[in-house]
Amino acid sequence: MSEVSRRNFLGTSATLAALPAGLSAYVAGSDKIRVGVIGCGGRGEAAAANAMNAGKDVRIVAMGDLVPDRVEEKRIALKVRYPDQVEVTPDRCFSGFDAYKQVLASGVDAIIVANAAKFHPFHLMAGIQAGKHVFLEKPHGIDPAGIKMLRAACDLALQKRLSVVSGLQSRYHPGYQETMARVHDGAIGTIIAIQETWLRPPYVLRPRRPGMPEIVHQGANQYHFNWLSGDDVPQTLIHNLDRSSWALHNAAPSRAYGMGGRSTLHNEIYGNTFDHHSVVYDFPNNVRVYAYCRTIDNCYNENSSLILGSKGQCDLLNLRITGQTNWEHPGPKSKSNAYDLEHAALFNSIRNGKPLNNGDYMARSTMITLMGQFSCYTGKEVTWDQINASNFYYAPKPEDCRADMEAPVKPDANGIYPVFVPGVTKLL
Repeated sequence: MSEVSRRNFLGTSATLAALPAGLSAYVAGSDKIRVGVIGCGGRGEAAAANAMNAGKDVRIVAMGDLVPDRVEEKRIALKVRYPDQVEVTPDRCFSGFDAYKQVLASGVDAIIVANAAKFHPFHLMAGIQAGKHVFLEKPHGIDPAGIKMLRAACDLALQKRLSVVSGLQSRYHPGYQETMARVHDGAIGTIIAIQETWLRPPYVLRPRRPGMPEIVHQGANQYHFNWLSGDDVPQTLIHNLDRSSWALHNAAPSRAYGMGGRSTLHNEIYGNTFDHHSVVYDFPNNVRVYAYCRTIDNCYNENSSLILGSKGQCDLLNLRITGQTNWEHPGPKSKSNAYDLEHAALFNSIRNGKPLNNGDYMARSTMITLMGQFSCYTGKEVTWDQINASNFYYAPKPEDCRADMEAPVKPDANGIYPVFVPGVTKLL
């Protein structure tokens, strides 16, 4: 273990040791940790696998999703891979907007929330109120009202000694941890600017099924509707912008201005999200963060976090520092192990009765992305104070969503959904 890694380990250990001793989450004297999964898309399936990788005592016992056949599909796929750890019986497979209630009532100790991001704060709060530990996928909310609920839920978790662990897996990557520690120790001098880039094809596209209600179709295709997903700055750049805030000692920007729009993705299947965004953030000490994302096929792709300093540069995702100091981490650059490590941290906290709460950076990093997204939508500057004071939410409220409701956005005669117009749209 290097000296930097040792400092990280000792700091984390001291933080955990400072927590008062608490009860283990083996609530009924069982030697199993029973987990329910809310959201059975690709991310929900992967997170369930990560959870089971955290120990043979982790058992998936209930699953829920808006679409019933998706629950069965993922239950079968997970059972094949983890035959001894998937204990989901047919009577613990739930569907619809109220599936989360049934998962919570299924005797679980912890839940994985990996459904449409609109519901993340609401389902987090429901889980904490029900006395469950929670793994919450990113983004942790899509609007200012949601982040206020998120903060309240994380505060309640502290009071109830329940763990809340974030899907921002960069914080759990050992290579990123050591590289970032070197940046903090001055290996690249004073940070001057950061460039965050994630250019990729569109997320999963689900064609409309014949006879499927509009509201269910949008829920099944949630990445492409902003009232469900929050669009691509929260969905994708949240990882990058969380790393920027981390590099700047968990700072928040004072303001953001951005631009974005819909240049290519005009078909019905693409819903009402933008296909490109660019955002500039002003952080303390005159540090500028330049953030870019794009979701168009057949284009150049890149995922990078480049930290530019007065004495060099850090290519964080490649674990490399160049300039006056030249250093490269000898370990693997893959981030896949971090997905397992965040779940290992969660389930170790449950076993040891020492709650873990990632609420601070969950809320801050998500709100940073909302600044950028709302600026791109409106064409206006958005300040940190302004967005934190806002109570805006994408209608309807998560608790009001029902299978028989009218969809909040509808396609025109050509099947095209309306999108926000910078300079015209007003949100905050």
